[in-house]
Amino acid sequence: MYIVAIGWLYVTLLVAANEPSIVAGIISFFFYGLLPCGLLLWISGSKVRRQRRRYRESLANQRPDERDRGDTQPDQ
Repeated sequence: MYIVAIGWLYVTLLVAANEPSIVAGIISFFFYGLLPCGLLLWISGSKVRRQRRRYRESLANQRPDERDRGDTQPDQ
């Protein structure tokens, strides 16, 4: 997936360099390159983010709290 994104950014960079003014080049690179590519990578990475979040939550649920220790002794 990353190779497609790199290729797309390369092509849009060349298109932006061919624009008549610097402002038009920056705008075309942003709207034809960075914005769609960033959106594509964000959407395609949502599954991985969800899996990481579930993994962190499962680790947090497995760790015992300091208050819930099983080796406590009764009060005197």
